[in-house]
Amino acid sequence: MTQNLRKTAATTALIALLPLGALATDNADTKAIRQQLQRYEEALNTSNVDSVMQLYAADPVFMPQNGSPAVGRAAVRTAYDGVFKAIKLNIRFAIDEVQPVSKTWAFARTRSTGSAQMLGTALPPSREANQEIFLLQKESDGQWRFARYIFSTTDPPAAH
Repeated sequence: MTQNLRKTAATTALIALLPLGALATDNADTKAIRQQLQRYEEALNTSNVDSVMQLYAADPVFMPQNGSPAVGRAAVRTAYDGVFKAIKLNIRFAIDEVQPVSKTWAFARTRSTGSAQMLGTALPPSREANQEIFLLQKESDGQWRFARYIFSTTDPPAAH
């Protein structure tokens, strides 16, 4: 047997050994994670700190671009308060990947595009485009929540 055929046969054998419930759980978990990401999009677009905080785990870390990490619930809340006082977002998420890695941990890779309006100015909305990684934890209540979140812009730097 060639190397590729052996790998295919081994993979098929492993999949056949998985309990059907494991595949169903992954599908249910993936769906639940996608719903959390949709809720996050809605919370960002409505500048709703309380809704954002419902999506974060008990001990979260928020890692914004060009800033220090916000560690813990109080720091994450303060960070989002600052964001929502400074800008009004109008964005949409594209979910590129959701991958459960255990019964209680998963990650999601997303991209977001839209606009950000600087509050208190007459400036027109600016383009907003990011790539994101969410590390999610399934907490004791069965809900998937953001344990770690980091993003970076996909917009090219402004010309000088």
